[in-house]
Formats: sequence, C-alpha cells, structure tokens
Amino acid sequence: MAYNLLKGKRGLIFGALNDKSIAWKVAERAHEEGAQIVLTNTPVSIRMGTIDRLAEQCGAVVIPADATNVADLEHLVTKGMEQLGGRFDFVLHSIGMSPNVRKGRTYDDLDYDYYQKTVDISAISFHKVIQTCRKLDAIEEWGSVVALSYIAAQRTLYGYNDMADAKAMLESIARSFGYIYGREKNIRINTVSQSPTLTTAGSGVMGLDNLMDFAERMSPLGNATAAECADYIITLFSDLTRKVTMQNLYHDGGYSSMGMSMQAMHVYNEGLEYRDVKNDRSKHNRK
Repeated sequence: MAYNLLKGKRGLIFGALNDKSIAWKVAERAHEEGAQIVLTNTPVSIRMGTIDRLAEQCGAVVIPADATNVADLEHLVTKGMEQLGGRFDFVLHSIGMSPNVRKGRTYDDLDYDYYQKTVDISAISFHKVIQTCRKLDAIEEWGSVVALSYIAAQRTLYGYNDMADAKAMLESIARSFGYIYGREKNIRINTVSQSPTLTTAGSGVMGLDNLMDFAERMSPLGNATAAECADYIITLFSDLTRKVTMQNLYHDGGYSSMGMSMQAMHVYNEGLEYRDVKNDRSKHNRK
C-alpha cells in the first residue's frame, strides 16, 4: 500500500544488486511512494546483478560508480542531479564487503590489506559519499541520509569478523556528519541496525543460517525481513521523521533489547539434556 510519502522527492540509492538486496526493496518502495531515483553500484556488481531490471521497473537511471573512489562519486552525484533535475532529498548507503570474511580469515588472523579494504568499502565510503554530496551541495534542506548497520557494531558476534569494526565506524560517521550537516542544512543522518537478513552480501557470514534462527527465537516480533526494513527506511526518508538524526535505529524485532527468550532457553535446555544423556551412555559403556 502506498501513501505518497515521497511524492515529488528525488533519491540516490547505493547497493541494489538483485531482488534479495535491501537496497532493491527500498528502491521499489521509494518508487511506489512517488519518488524519482538514481541507482548506483560498481560496474562489476552491475554486470553480475540485475539492477537494469529494477531500473526499468522503477523508471530509474543507473549510473555506475565505485563508492570508494571520490572522482567516481563526484561524477555520480553531478550526473544524478542532472538526470533528476535537482538536488537529492534522500540517500541510501547499502554497501558492505569483507575480503577477510569471504576468504574465511578469523579475527585473530586477519590479512591487513583485506582489513583496510573492508573498512574502506563498508565504512569510509559512507564518509566519502556524504562529503562529496556536501561539497557539491547535492542534498536538499531537510534531506535524509541512511546507512545500513548491524548489532555487531555493539556486541561481539562470532563470524562477523572485521565487518563489526567497519559497522562501528559507520555509525560514528553518521553521528559526526549528522552534527555538521544538521547544523548547516537541517539534513539528518541515521543508521539502521537490521535483523540478520539473507542477502547476497550477508550470505558470506559464517553460520548465517544459525544466526538467523537464533535471532528469530530471541526476538519477540521475529526477524525483520528486507521488505519490512525498506518500509522503515521509507519513513526515515519522509517528512514524518524530520527531527530524527544521529541515531542508530534498531529494526530487529526487539532482538537488541533481549537477554534470553523462552524459545532460546528451551532449545538450550534440550541441548543440555541431549549432552547429559550422551555422557551417561558413554559412562555406562565404559563400565
């Protein structure tokens, strides 16, 4: 259902790869709510994915850009404003990748060249996007910038690896630039900490299926889907959230406020009972 929340607004969306992507869902919802959008991703990702299909569906323009390259970003932002006929009202940063995670390197055995790439792609690119937009005066007053984060920025989750460090930096950038851009042009900058979500990027995280199951059992409302995340982000792009800025906003079904749920405790107890039975049988066999 559409509510015309973004009618007449213009947006720039980073990171749509295929229909599993959160950025893809956001683009669809933004279009439904009346926005005009520019889609962007790296040239390699555009070739690998199906972003052209999304562009046709949304009547959007696709402009290739590497978000770690300032020259690419300057071209993207300038060309994007030309295509849409004005400044952007909203920007989505949905970019994250860790070579260490992809290569199966553990946190205590990181490749530091990979580590730098993780941080550059997943966090510093956010700073570059905002700084480029600011220098080119590319965002309208009362505009909104949102980046996707994860609770591993605050809590240690096995297997998330150096991406946790990148997400912590991402959230810090949102706060620091949120003050500067808010003071100057009333532009708000927030991060959304989403439930574990089965996207192409997320599939590389060790034990994602188990993590999703655990989060589902822990969360009173269950895991939030990519489509539900898109709905939430649309409200942050709208004029209904003009005084929300510099926040890390949890969209995770309540997971971030939980310690232990009945469901998770039940599974844990079953595991203990199984272990005890197994130990008893082992002792009996030794007799």
